[in-house]
Amino acid sequence: MSAGPAPGPGPVPAPAPMDTPLTRLAGCRYPVVQTGMGWVAGPGLVAAVARAGGLGILASATMSLEDTAAAIRSVKRRTGAPFGVNLRSDAADARERAELLVSEGVRVASFALAPRRDLINLLKEGGVAVVPTVGAPRHAEKVASWGADAVMVQGAEGGGHTGSVATTVLLPRVLDAVDIPVVAAGGFRDGRGLAAALAFGASGIGMGTRFLLTSDSAVPEAVKRAYLEADETVVTRAVDGIPHRVLRTPAVDALERAGSARRLVLALRNARAFRAEAGTGWGAMLRGGWSMRRSQGAGIAQTLSAANTPMMLRAAMVEGRTDAGVMSAGQTVGAITDLPSCRELVHRTVEEARRAVAELPK
Repeated sequence: MSAGPAPGPGPVPAPAPMDTPLTRLAGCRYPVVQTGMGWVAGPGLVAAVARAGGLGILASATMSLEDTAAAIRSVKRRTGAPFGVNLRSDAADARERAELLVSEGVRVASFALAPRRDLINLLKEGGVAVVPTVGAPRHAEKVASWGADAVMVQGAEGGGHTGSVATTVLLPRVLDAVDIPVVAAGGFRDGRGLAAALAFGASGIGMGTRFLLTSDSAVPEAVKRAYLEADETVVTRAVDGIPHRVLRTPAVDALERAGSARRLVLALRNARAFRAEAGTGWGAMLRGGWSMRRSQGAGIAQTLSAANTPMMLRAAMVEGRTDAGVMSAGQTVGAITDLPSCRELVHRTVEEARRAVAELPK
């Protein structure tokens, strides 16, 4: 009688924890952060990263308050490991969302825009660490003076809304400017990047595109294939008036060719759809657009186009419409060739970083 196939080697043991100010602040085993990508960073991906020992960040800006509460509880049912939630500081219900994080015992609140002092105080008093994303040393200094626990620095290589300064230039400047933990983002995909960031003095790295391209990501397979086949990105203002690093798609090409009237029609249509999807009031959307207009010098049509990004991201990331959607992507996309699980990715990154450090000339 056949004994059947021999059993496999079993799960590979997890690497030893890596101690940095970030891991102590967030309670995770490894200084690897999955950034809060809209329509991508849902409960499944966040829980998978948390179980792997990294810090998963739930993207709530595209969710209503009720959906955010349900998503947080979904992550907690899947894992007892700590995780974070990304919030919009300019949301009309920002205070209610912050109170939700406190009541649910969420470990970290991240922000793409600087949160108000009162939000920082509310979160910190409730035991939630506050980690805004910054793009300049002065922004880091401001939020640090307001009580932020750490900052994430995203250089120009990162996907989505981005600046013009490379991570290798921006990171040391921010490290010199503040004395709170700094997480490096923009252009990271493996352990060599983690080793380099730690050598600069950062407390960890944030990765977006790399976690989007994992087997745990719920992004449609056709979209993942488009990313894996891509070898370059472009920065465009045509989506919502702010520099946005994306894959080149027919939708982006059409937006760049479109006149102001066509963009205005698209903006109004997407604004109505986003208002229904995320429970965002017209007042909050117009305030956000007006803030963008003042800070970025955007025109009226571009100001009204603030909802284009989330809805065009949804078309690709949820509906799989690569021909009609926007696909944010970091410059590292051309070097990514596989779809590992989050466990494999996080553990591989940590092991590669340790090996890179060990192989440095003595």
